[in-house]
Amino acid sequence: MRLGLVGYGAGGRLFHAPYIDAADGVDLVGVVTRSPERRAQLAADRPDVPIYDSLADLLAAGVDAVTITTPPQTRHDLVLEALAGGAHVVADKPFAPSAAAARELADAAKAAGLLLAVFHNRRWDTDVRTVRALIDSGRLGDLWRVESRFELDEPSTLDAGPTGGLLRDLGTHLVDQMMWLLGPVRSVYAELDEVDLPEGRTDAGFAISLVHASGVRSRVAAGKLNRHVEKSWRVYGSGGSYVSFGSDTQTQALLSGRRPADEGERWGYEAESRWGLLSTADGVERVPSERGAYQDYYSQFAAAVAGTATLPVTADEGAALLDVLDAARRSAAEGVVVPL
Repeated sequence: MRLGLVGYGAGGRLFHAPYIDAADGVDLVGVVTRSPERRAQLAADRPDVPIYDSLADLLAAGVDAVTITTPPQTRHDLVLEALAGGAHVVADKPFAPSAAAARELADAAKAAGLLLAVFHNRRWDTDVRTVRALIDSGRLGDLWRVESRFELDEPSTLDAGPTGGLLRDLGTHLVDQMMWLLGPVRSVYAELDEVDLPEGRTDAGFAISLVHASGVRSRVAAGKLNRHVEKSWRVYGSGGSYVSFGSDTQTQALLSGRRPADEGERWGYEAESRWGLLSTADGVERVPSERGAYQDYYSQFAAAVAGTATLPVTADEGAALLDVLDAARRSAAEGVVVPL
């Protein structure tokens, strides 16, 4: 699959390009960026990859698919332009400004007969993969409650203003992980921590309680301004509990200079010292980490384009996720539980 990347900021450079390199059946054949600084960085990182001034130029050069990883306010129109140009699309998160806008994009892809996938790559985190394997094993019995927390001490990376905020950033990932694990959501209650910034009032932290159609309850929380770092899971069921305090393994590896294409099957495992604990009537045991590999997203997307697999995350799933985030914002504003 000939893939073009639209955008080469932190997202394109760190969360897309290295995993495209490591994926099966994908060639990165061009990047769109107009920033002189990013063009220079791309030339240093990948001297053999052509640089284009616009999506139109990239499409004219010939691609099978594109990844749109530009700022959220530009993404909607670029997805439509790519579809109109005959390319399959991976849209970064947040997928759209609202669930209604997401369904407009999903309908456009269906009308064009093209594939539109949403980059909810954190379904391929080592910790959520470990939780999924443990739930599937049945050792926790009937599930009651699942909790996830992702705290970062990163004030400078908070996307400020009305199109930003942490709810649409980390909230996208944490809620999507719960929906992937536990299924559709039937009610939402949310609390937002908001700050006034030059760009406008911005949510800088959240706590969201979900009740799933299955009856299982989940809770997700995150923040970036509280000077605290924590990535944890707690899973409770009739057979026992599982608790883990992990790390953002793949991101930390990338920032240290490691690359998934170089490490192959060694990539994406949590350090043994951070393995979680399963507690049952039989005692307490450490649960080995499952592998986390964002490149598997792109391998599956390429296979879907070839007609041999399903999409890793569909536009309809992205819209359903945004239904929950839209409800969370209403819940926080009105102080009510919002049914779905």
